[in-house]
Amino acid sequence: MKMNHVGIMVGDMDKAVEFYTNALGLKVVMGNTKVEEERETAIGRMCVAVFGEGFKGFNIAHLVTTDGIGVELFEMKERQERQERHDVDFSRIGIFHFCLQTDDFHGVIERTEKFGGKVRMDIMRYHPEDDNKPAKMVYLEDPFGNLFELYSHTYEETYSSEYE
Repeated sequence: MKMNHVGIMVGDMDKAVEFYTNALGLKVVMGNTKVEEERETAIGRMCVAVFGEGFKGFNIAHLVTTDGIGVELFEMKERQERQERHDVDFSRIGIFHFCLQTDDFHGVIERTEKFGGKVRMDIMRYHPEDDNKPAKMVYLEDPFGNLFELYSHTYEETYSSEYE
């Protein structure tokens, strides 16, 4: 099994594309494209099946990480406006964040704030007692309150028994 892509709801497509490309370094594969609610095409029927009757339409853009994972941005025509801070409802089942890995840890944090995102916590080191294990992480938000985690290291390095 491989990860292919993740879909993210945003409030302003232009601002989202700017953030995900300039702050996080993703590349645009397909720019902002308008999708209308309709049943004449296979894509139209699929959208009705996924979003339900009356979704009205949306803007979509496709981006990709440097390792080829897709990031699909959706700006729905009809949506609730964003809250000042993203509150995760831990009583509900579902995805509550995604995680990116970078060699430019502090640069990504700076660009996240510069392009309208937020830092949710202080940077944490997994093994502060061992300078030979400098793995760091932090939770951030995009400009629309979508929560994401940033790693300075691989997932396996974080949780592997050899890394302890």
